[in-house]
Amino acid sequence: MVGIKNFFAGMSDLQKRILFTLFALITYRIGSFIPLPGVNASAVLHLFDNTGMMGMFDMFSGGSMSRMSVLALNILPYISASIVIQLMSTASQSLAELRKEGESGRMKLNQYTRYLAIVLCIVQGWTIARWLMTMAPVNGIAAVANPGAGFMVSTIVALVGGTAFVMWLAEQITARGIGNGPSLLIFAGIIAEAPGGLSKLIALGNAGAASPFMMFLIVGFLLGMIALIAFVEQAQRRIQILYPRGNAMSSMQNKSYLPVKINMSGVMGPVFASAIMTLPAFVARFVQSDAAWFQEVMKFLTYGNWSYMALYAVLIVFFSFFQTAIVFNSEETSEQLKNAGGYIPGVRPGAQTQAYLDGIVSRTTAIGCVYLVAVCCLPIILNTKFGMPLVVGGTSILIIAGVVLDTFAQIQSHIITRQYSSIIKKAGKKSRFRV
Repeated sequence: MVGIKNFFAGMSDLQKRILFTLFALITYRIGSFIPLPGVNASAVLHLFDNTGMMGMFDMFSGGSMSRMSVLALNILPYISASIVIQLMSTASQSLAELRKEGESGRMKLNQYTRYLAIVLCIVQGWTIARWLMTMAPVNGIAAVANPGAGFMVSTIVALVGGTAFVMWLAEQITARGIGNGPSLLIFAGIIAEAPGGLSKLIALGNAGAASPFMMFLIVGFLLGMIALIAFVEQAQRRIQILYPRGNAMSSMQNKSYLPVKINMSGVMGPVFASAIMTLPAFVARFVQSDAAWFQEVMKFLTYGNWSYMALYAVLIVFFSFFQTAIVFNSEETSEQLKNAGGYIPGVRPGAQTQAYLDGIVSRTTAIGCVYLVAVCCLPIILNTKFGMPLVVGGTSILIIAGVVLDTFAQIQSHIITRQYSSIIKKAGKKSRFRV
């Protein structure tokens, strides 16, 4: 025990955060292999052996769904609950007031999100348990050995407990580790499934199903996507800010810039849209119905159809603008500039500055939406319409690249903060020595 304490004592804060993040991700991956009690995972594995929405759902869960583990629902109930709470905060006055209360209001909203996520998890757990009990045997193997009320209760408890653990782990990563916890867990799941997708692609090449030219196109397309994402995610529109001159300030010190990212919403727009688009496939897989209206709805929302991609694009645009409105408050920014004495050249402080910022953010977000729709929908078109066997979707590539860029940005921020702290300490020691 003393040795472990000494081991951590010799580390910097950044090293501890990185080590904690790695430990949390390893723990998460171990949990994804703990099976649900009484379930034969081999009987349901074939349902997820595809590149459609169920395959995407399984990839986001890191393969936990196809293995029917206790972490099968992963962080997705929490993401769905976040969507509902954020939408309700725009319509409910009480929730809108909580958003304005700062840290205390944010903690209350997070608590409401957790409660709603548990409710959603109970509903989804009941649906999965019912489906497993009514599922026909595969090769003589039943999905559930002893169906009944006991199995249903144990399945719901296990899934709720797994989701609660994942939510807690994501919060711990955000608070004590490096990066955004929920995004990192989804990132870990996608990365864990990547070798399997790569092996399938290599198998297609060896079997002659994919020509060398097609393999070259796939690799080139993926590299081009990564380069595009890295470029756009770091692109920004810089707004010049001027401050009144002080007696000891030069004109260069009076200038500053307000950076406005092209894609201010990050990966949350596509993640929210994907979470909603996986719901129809989830319902269709677990709820069997021969009703005409149900079949028409499922046909409309079939993965790869133009209607599916149109709705997917609309949801990406909606959630991107919605998330940007939450992240960037033009009224608050305008008020802060006014209180600090800053102003935008040619724009009056106050309402005119707010309108100017709204116009710029709207235009940059529109450009970001075009980029997000292209990144997320183009691989689906190439896969379903042109037969290009892509092993990973655009949303997955976006999440991987976005999380890596965000995590490295946080690491760099910690390094810069540590350098500044060491400089201040050295300056303090020198001043005491002179005195």
